[in-house]
Amino acid sequence: MKDIEQYLRDNKPVVKDNPTFILETQRRMEAVEGIKGEVDRQRRTGRTALVIALAAGLAAGVIITVLAFLFPANASSLGEGLWASLRLFLDSYKYYMFIVIAVLSIALGLILPAHKEQAQWIK
Repeated sequence: MKDIEQYLRDNKPVVKDNPTFILETQRRMEAVEGIKGEVDRQRRTGRTALVIALAAGLAAGVIITVLAFLFPANASSLGEGLWASLRLFLDSYKYYMFIVIAVLSIALGLILPAHKEQAQWIK
């Protein structure tokens, strides 16, 4: 709001001698402030939803991982075929896969905020 006031003071626009001009301008500025408040509220709501989804996904992943380690499937009961060989491969290299998933998660956590800031500056 102060930027607009400064702009008007510097440029001194010529307006008609209309007493409702100032009132109308103030009403419009209040409407703009209301829109800004609504946008901020929606951003907070979106961030809250994102944090809740992240926490729920993390909790579900931890629970499923713990259950998988507590009750592993017997590889011999899977039989033959592609699924059995895939299961054996994953069982052999599961600890390395956790490292890869952790590294990718960290990289994603570092890249997304930087990308989001760039996108805001572009608009």
